[in-house]
Amino acid sequence: MGRVLAFIEARLLPRGWVDLLRQILLFVGALLLYNLVRGIVAGDNPYKPFGDAMRIIDIERTLHVFIEPSVQAWALNRHWLINATDWIYLNGHFVVTLGVLAFIYARRNQSFYFVRNMFMIAMGLALIGYWLYPTAPPRLMPEWGFTDAISNFVTGGTGSIDFGPTKAFMNFYAAVPSMHVCFAVMIGGSMVRLVSWRPGRAMWALYPLLVTFVVVATANHYLIDVFLGAVTAGMSALLAQRLLARARPDAWAFAPATA
Repeated sequence: MGRVLAFIEARLLPRGWVDLLRQILLFVGALLLYNLVRGIVAGDNPYKPFGDAMRIIDIERTLHVFIEPSVQAWALNRHWLINATDWIYLNGHFVVTLGVLAFIYARRNQSFYFVRNMFMIAMGLALIGYWLYPTAPPRLMPEWGFTDAISNFVTGGTGSIDFGPTKAFMNFYAAVPSMHVCFAVMIGGSMVRLVSWRPGRAMWALYPLLVTFVVVATANHYLIDVFLGAVTAGMSALLAQRLLARARPDAWAFAPATA
């Protein structure tokens, strides 16, 4: 058993068990706080999220980019495709994110702390967006031709999900910005710089586009949400670089993979 633990520590724990536990506690604490605050900032005005959603739709229609209903209708006509996007939306966000974070921690540890800081900043910026602009997602706007594909997928078509006690801590109007897209941009951008295998870099470069299609096809985000999610990722990377990495370049700077 001692040899197994020593092998694990040597291969997967570049800074030992204590640092791993510290990072797990930090992420778990941050996610719990993020979800708690996200639920609190939902607000008491049930009409504002739908008014904000209408403003987004009006802007997109003015710009002639309101294509979300057509995208979802195209996916709904392909049963296998909408099922795949529903599954990816429900599972891929956290599975891929946690898997990549684990890989970076174990195999590209010098860059992990920059990526960690970037995620923390992004979640803080997202909470500001949810507070200032609570927005009903497309799936709650059936009058515009949207279908709640996720609910139908989970319930088998009944369209009713019982969230139980956790409903008190959920914000159903957290559409702006899209954190699915934000996380995908941060993960994809990091892996493009950390993976030396060229096909792998290409796949990670396309990952944010896949997530964009998923959130639009499932009627969970508007294109403006997608854009603002990407902007949030860019701002988080910039702040992590200009503020935190400059403050502690030996510990919080990003170290891209060498050829």
